Amino acid sequence: MKTIDVCLTPELLHLYSLNDKTVVVVDILRATSCMVTAFAHGAERIIPIANQEECNQMRLRGYITSGERDGKKVAGFDKGNSPFEYMGTEVKGKKIAFTTTNGTLAIEKSKQAREIIIGSFLNLSSVTKHLLFSHNNILVVCAGWKGKINLEDSLFAGALVEKLKNHIEQDCDSPLVAQHLYNLAKDNMVDFLKGSSHVKRLNRLSIEKDIEFCLTPDQYTVVPRLVNNELLC
Repeated sequence: MKTIDVCLTPELLHLYSLNDKTVVVVDILRATSCMVTAFAHGAERIIPIANQEECNQMRLRGYITSGERDGKKVAGFDKGNSPFEYMGTEVKGKKIAFTTTNGTLAIEKSKQAREIIIGSFLNLSSVTKHLLFSHNNILVVCAGWKGKINLEDSLFAGALVEKLKNHIEQDCDSPLVAQHLYNLAKDNMVDFLKGSSHVKRLNRLSIEKDIEFCLTPDQYTVVPRLVNNELLC
């Protein structure tokens, strides 16, 4: 039987073997939610870039420059880190270069995996279906916050474990911890996360609607996949 494990922060990735894994990178608030939203609205491709300056240089190659540092839009970039910026016709057919504090770094650190896909609550069921039909073992990589564990990414990991519990074996205790957290929170995740550090940080930016949207399951069916350092659908 296939297995599922959860890496609660990229700082722990050195403990895991990746070469037989489908890695699901998740940064709920808000990088992977933005990526999924962009593809759902017709973006052609996204290049995730850990380095801010390298991302900025992609404008010369016709890319929209997007991203944040510490939750705030990078000065001079075309777009920030709100999923609402990636809706409508502005991104249709466009190439996007994207850098964030945590999410793009988690992708970079996962590149030894057999496959990397992008997860969010927005595409939860589609990610679940993809994993069910894959032959690979699964590792959910939570982007966290600057190397530390965060609650919202752990809740997504738990939601995925819960959905797969009858089909895939848990590899250690991390999936069990995440699953228990999700089952405690699932009836009202917005309320459950009110005391979390990143929600408090984002609330200071007055983006409560982003938080609610990013915690809403199954808005989209796309499953972005990393191919030759680019995300495609």
